[in-house]
Amino acid sequence: MRKAKILMKNKFAGYLTETDEGYLFEYIEDYINDKSAESVSLTLPLTAKSFKSNTMFPFFDGLIPEGWLLQVAQKNWKLNQRDRMGLLMVCCKDCIGAVAVIGEE
Repeated sequence: MRKAKILMKNKFAGYLTETDEGYLFEYIEDYINDKSAESVSLTLPLTAKSFKSNTMFPFFDGLIPEGWLLQVAQKNWKLNQRDRMGLLMVCCKDCIGAVAVIGEE
């Protein structure tokens, strides 16, 4: 099981977890209760319920680089292109846009 913190505009918004069954995304209570909180994606609306998927959520998968930048990440960090969670945690700490993914040790 691997887990990553999801930041929205530098605020800790929730966790993305990879399990044996797939993926789980959930907002933390403090973020939900923040009046200025925004959902990280239209497909992951701000709610206390957990989101589950057998595959990587399309929103998060879209953050992973493609083309030559993906090849650089694969070569430098020895990651498999199919390891979407690994790529997300390594490559998406400082993405273009409001969302950041910080892998937990």
